[in-house]
Amino acid sequence: MKKPLKFSFILSISLLFFCCQFRDKLGTQPIFRYEKTISVDGLNRTFTLNLPPNYYENSNLPLVIALHGGGGSGEQCEKDYNLTEKANAENFAIVYPDGVQSDGLLRLRTWNAGTCCDYALEKNIDDVHFISVMIDEILKNYKINPKKVYATGMSNGAILSYKLACEIPNKITAIAAVSGPMSLKDECKSTKPIPILHLHSVLDQKVPVNGGTGIAGNTFPAVTAGLNTWSKLNECKTLAKVIKDDSKYKLTQWLDCKNNAIITYYLTKDGGHSWPGAVKVRAAADEPSTVIKANDLIFDFFKQF
Repeated sequence: MKKPLKFSFILSISLLFFCCQFRDKLGTQPIFRYEKTISVDGLNRTFTLNLPPNYYENSNLPLVIALHGGGGSGEQCEKDYNLTEKANAENFAIVYPDGVQSDGLLRLRTWNAGTCCDYALEKNIDDVHFISVMIDEILKNYKINPKKVYATGMSNGAILSYKLACEIPNKITAIAAVSGPMSLKDECKSTKPIPILHLHSVLDQKVPVNGGTGIAGNTFPAVTAGLNTWSKLNECKTLAKVIKDDSKYKLTQWLDCKNNAIITYYLTKDGGHSWPGAVKVRAAADEPSTVIKANDLIFDFFKQF
């Protein structure tokens, strides 16, 4: 009776070793990057998810939603703003969703962010619903903390981040908007305080900081109009306090807000309609600000909440 048991034990160990060797040859390195397609409102919507190096050793990790500008894409957003490298260093997951492509010659991607922009607005694409479904999909399949989901974006993507905070505040912890103000058709009716970080250049002519006509003939509200709205929604007791104002930038904060949902606003004196601290990637693009680094400010801000 002992020999069959001994033989079975040796056989089991051998098979286990063989399977491990075979698995290694096939390649079972952990996967940190996923390209996904989901169906939302009858449309195939796409996004790319990047997981940080410590993902498989941890749980309840934070997630950043990075929203490209009008005419951009998730791939462009990742490449131009170097966000994945920063997210990996900070142990954040980061996702790059794509706006819908227009049916025009250039097939440009935009977001319906309220009163902007172009094809997505004209076709009344429900991008808030798309992002909401995407969040649910990621929370269901990956080890993400639902209380640490943040949104950031450039221009049209920044405007959408404000709309997300207004319409699905239960799924968004904080937002960081770059070169795009809140621009809604209707009143913002957020049901909870949301911390806001806004970065803009006084030299931005594509989306003027004080409002008015900008890129593609679109009309934008002033940045401070949206921030003042949020100061009321966040029940801030200290309104528009200038912390610093020098030759580099003006820093304004709304403090003593409910649930510590502070509002921080950097207005740079250099740069333009661009991502601060990034490199100029196209000849026709505005020069990025060099006095602040968006990635550092954004992730430091998110880590507070």
